This record gives sequence, C-alpha cells and structure tokens, in this order.
Amino acid sequence: MLSHEDNKLLTEVGPGTKMGALLRRYWHPIAAAAELEEHPIKPVRIMGEDLVLYRDGSGTLGLIDRRCPHRGADMSYGRVEQCGLRCRYHGWRFDERGQCLEQPFEEIAHPNFKTRVKTTAYQAQVKGGLVWAYMGPEPAPLLPNWDFFDWPNGFVELVFAEVPCNWFQCQENSIDPLHFEWLHVSATTVMHPRAKGAKKLLSTDGSKRHVALKFEEFEYGFLYKRLLEGWDETAPGWTVGRVCLWPNAFFVGRCEWRVPIDDENTLSVLWNYTRVPTEQEPYVRERIPYWYAPVHDPKTGRLITSHNMNEDVAAWVGQGRIADRTREHLGEGDRGIIMMRRKMFEQMDVVAAGGEPKAIIRDPEKNTKIVLPLINREKVVFEGRPKASYVNGPPDHFAFAGQPDHVRREYLRAMGFPED
Repeated sequence: MLSHEDNKLLTEVGPGTKMGALLRRYWHPIAAAAELEEHPIKPVRIMGEDLVLYRDGSGTLGLIDRRCPHRGADMSYGRVEQCGLRCRYHGWRFDERGQCLEQPFEEIAHPNFKTRVKTTAYQAQVKGGLVWAYMGPEPAPLLPNWDFFDWPNGFVELVFAEVPCNWFQCQENSIDPLHFEWLHVSATTVMHPRAKGAKKLLSTDGSKRHVALKFEEFEYGFLYKRLLEGWDETAPGWTVGRVCLWPNAFFVGRCEWRVPIDDENTLSVLWNYTRVPTEQEPYVRERIPYWYAPVHDPKTGRLITSHNMNEDVAAWVGQGRIADRTREHLGEGDRGIIMMRRKMFEQMDVVAAGGEPKAIIRDPEKNTKIVLPLINREKVVFEGRPKASYVNGPPDHFAFAGQPDHVRREYLRAMGFPED
C-alpha cells in the first residue's frame, strides 16, 4: 500500500505538481482532427487547465488559454481569423504563440500595448487523425511516429470517452494481465465459466487460468508476458507480450491513451485499426472518423458493461474518483503495477532535478518509424482475410457501446459489405 502523500504524487496533475510536470514533457492526444473540420473551435480541459483548441483560416493549429487576458471572456466563443483567434467581447486577437496581434480600440491611443500582452499557449500537431498537445517547456520533443499510424489497408476509427476517475487507475490497468481472466470473460456472459450454471463463453482465453507472469521494462514502457493453461513457453503471449506504453497508454494492435482532464476525470482515447478483407485492397484512408462513447446507461444511470472497454471503465470508476491506495493489499500478480509506480516516482524526481525523462524522442532519424512489440504482427497488419471467411459478416465494434450509425456504415463500406 502507499502513503497518502505518495498517492497524491501519483494522481495530482495540475500546474506545479510533480506528476503534472512529468506528464507535461510528453505529447498527448486531445481531439480528432476531423472535429476541427466540422467546427474550427473546441474547448478542452487537460491536466487541470482550461484551454481552447482552434484551426485558423491559414490552417494553423492553436491551443491557448480559454480566458481572454483582457477581461476573462471565454475564447471558445471567439472567431477564427485568417491568422489567429479573436475574442468576441472586445475584438482582441491572438496567434498560436499566444501573442496579442490586435486590440481595435486600444491601438488608437496605445498602438504598442498589444506587444506587451500574451496569453498561455501550447503547441499542437496532427498525427494519426488525432490532434496532439505539448504543454511542457521548450524545446518540445518530437511527436512519436508510431509505425501503426501508417499501417496499410485498415479501417481506423477514433473513440473518445470521458471517464469520471483519475487517470492513473486507468493506466494501472495497462499492466494488469490478471484482470482479463475475470473482467473480460465475455461481452455477454456475466458468469465465469467455472461458476455453476455458466453458459457459452465467447472470449478466446478468458476461461484459462494464468499460470505464470513476468514483467519487463523496455525503452518505451513495459511488457507484460503471461502463460495461460495449455500454453508452452513458445506462445507469443510469453515470448512477445503486450505493451504498457509510457507514460499513459496501452498498445495491442490498437492503442489506448488515458489523458488526464484533471485529478478526477480522464479522457480515454482509442485508436482502433481493423484490417480490411483482401478484396478491398488497396484501401486508403482519406478521413478518420471519430465518435464519443457514453459510459453511463441513460435509462438506469449505471455504468455500461456490455463492451470490452466499458468493462474496464466500470472497474476503474468503481475504485472511486481517486483510488485510495493506502488501503490496498497487493499480491504477486501486481508486480507490474509496483514496477510502474516505482518508475513514475523515479521519473518525477528526474524531471524535478532538471533531467530528461524516459522515452523522450529528439532524434529525427530514430523517429522515422517506431515499431512496438506486437503479437502476430504479420497476421494483424499484413495478412488480410478474404470476405468469404467472415461467415456472419464483419464483427461489430467491440470496445465501446454506442458506435454511431454513420461510423458503422463507413466501416461496412470499408470492409466491402452492404451497409445494412
């Protein structure tokens, strides 16, 4: 178990906190690029800071303080110009660096006053259909060019969900293999197959007990490796493993980021890839669709548990807004969690001492294409299946409930199936 003080260190992300300082050294996904095509201004709250994301008339992205430094008006109701964002209250205009460019009335008497006014501004870039933010000190590291962003012949969708709990209990799930055995038994069967009266099991390995676990650190995070009943040590789950991606993601052929909104809320961001049938090759993505998934059932108010990641959300939120780690009793299966916590404390101290934390990328050559470990990589990425192998049609979206009809139709078109 942790002390109250250490638990605060792991969970507090606002300006001036040690964890906040560490996380601000990395790029974080905050929106879909397609959102700004539909409306060029979006209010966002990230790590306890209220900001506004925009794309101006020249195509430049800006991420600035939501409050105008003049008299605090809400810039998310501003107006994009060819260059910058204009406050609708008195017309002050700011660029992506936060510099005030124009003060319509003030310039009559004080033409240079605008040069002395600047608002908080952060860098923003687009990659993989996502808008990414860097909120740390300059110079900014390179935005990682994960190789999966360029995987061919795949339908990609972005799924966002606002989760009412602290980010770190979400990320601890990324290095917790044992939960698969119990939480993800199947999407439709609430009873474990060993329980009396249990029916058909849909998951491929949820019925098998874990018999061995090992956890390893590598350059970009951690690997957890597991042996299940009936597996030998040549099984990919033991030789390759799964990636807990530093500092706040999980990669298994899809990637999930847990971005702190503030201390008590998390933005879950899913980059989901589905290989199209061989008859659809070559398939080129022109626009990556996005949607926001509900986490509560509007009829009951209860957390949704019908889909894989909804089950995760229920587990995370069930620990409370901020998990009380002073009451824990960790076991052998939690060695990965202990390893990750120790690394977090270590890296917070590195940043506090003025050092460069883990997994920062500054070499452009190294960033050309970063390949992460992946079980059955060739099959997942390059070996498409013929349409005839989809006996019941392409699978439904498994991660979150609530996929909109228009995204479902786009997916079916990509897979070469009728939209109904």
